[in-house]
Amino acid sequence: MRPLRAVAGLSLLALAAGVILRQPQEPKELWGYVQVRNKAHMFWWLYYANNPTKDFTELPLILWLQGGPGGSGSGFGNFEEIGPLDKEMKPRNTTWLQAASVLFVDNPVGAGFSYVDDCSLFAKNLSAVVSDMMVFLREFFTCRTEFQTIPFYIFSESYGGKMAAGIALALHEAVQKGTIRCNFMGTALGDSWISPLDSVLSWGPYLYSTSLLDDNGLAEVTAVAKEIMVAINKNQYGLATELWGKAEGVIEENTDNVNFYNIMTKDVPEMKASEQENFHLIRLYQRHVKTMGKDSLKDLMNGPIRKKLQIIPDCVQWGGQSRQVFENMAEDFMKPVIDIVDQLLAAKVNVTVYNGQLDLIVDTMGQEAWIRKLKWPCLAQFSRQRWKALYVSPESTETAAFHKAYENLAFFWILKAGHMVPSDQGEMALKMLRMVTQQQH
Repeated sequence: MRPLRAVAGLSLLALAAGVILRQPQEPKELWGYVQVRNKAHMFWWLYYANNPTKDFTELPLILWLQGGPGGSGSGFGNFEEIGPLDKEMKPRNTTWLQAASVLFVDNPVGAGFSYVDDCSLFAKNLSAVVSDMMVFLREFFTCRTEFQTIPFYIFSESYGGKMAAGIALALHEAVQKGTIRCNFMGTALGDSWISPLDSVLSWGPYLYSTSLLDDNGLAEVTAVAKEIMVAINKNQYGLATELWGKAEGVIEENTDNVNFYNIMTKDVPEMKASEQENFHLIRLYQRHVKTMGKDSLKDLMNGPIRKKLQIIPDCVQWGGQSRQVFENMAEDFMKPVIDIVDQLLAAKVNVTVYNGQLDLIVDTMGQEAWIRKLKWPCLAQFSRQRWKALYVSPESTETAAFHKAYENLAFFWILKAGHMVPSDQGEMALKMLRMVTQQQH
């Protein structure tokens, strides 16, 4: 295994301003590759916390995991959600660097600037994803000793939440055994694909209750959801993935192309139905991964950012292998990981679930449904808790979210947010980060 290579370079703010000298308030950055397996290379990008009154050693470290699978944290999470700059290279007022150091990892290998030299090396299931990330984290914390004692959290979004659950459990075990030295404090699962079936079964009722389906549409969506349930119950996960694609088509036809990531906006499909091979899988990729690499972001990543980083091999394009990442994981898509969340709770790992009110693909009703299935002994006490309203600031009168917690499980209902919570409600997402990392209540 090649050692972790870190490169510190001109900060993004300096790059945006066209200046050469680093200004003291700009975040310190490092980036590099870790070879997690022979010919499998994982790209990472670290920003040290940038708070006017606190040193990075007084603030936590956050690992951000993007969804897809095949979405890029270094691209989408960074420039569309929580990094220091947006994709126009303008400072973001709600960057998470105010409250934490942030580590973006393009995961699984093949996402973003990560790449494999051999197409047989793409991860095909969650255990392969977890195994690669354990190699990465061991290398990262061995080389970046300044982070070994800092509270470390894994935050995630969408399919990243499914990966985060598996990674969190493996990391907890590695820390217990002493094979990875870090101060792991918990994981946060955002709009997460923890139980695909519970999401699918709630699509019809959610759309019906928001006047986006009529009786006929509800019947059609319910029928295809039941087909998916039958396939999953027979462990026919490849078929379940195909039917997932079919279900989304039925929803689009009945809702005049509702946006799966925010029901208040319209989605204009790129590809109409055809006889194309793997149509449902290709359509799923276009909807759930390709949308995270729109042309403006792709141009930024393959242009100025690539030039800034200076270590991306000539043969690697940002997002160039994302479709293969997605397609190789197809058999794994519809498998639930509720049991992993149960194991995390039993191991006393802090688990936070947060969800956007306007998300469809992983709607809040579906999240609540799988939480009810937990075997965690404290579930009844958690369920009995009354939720509390949250506001972005003491001056605000508008409810921004609801929250409840018991022992080591917490839930945030984020209002007026879709699937990408930090994009839609940046202030509330930042407040949630501070609450989860115990910087405020």
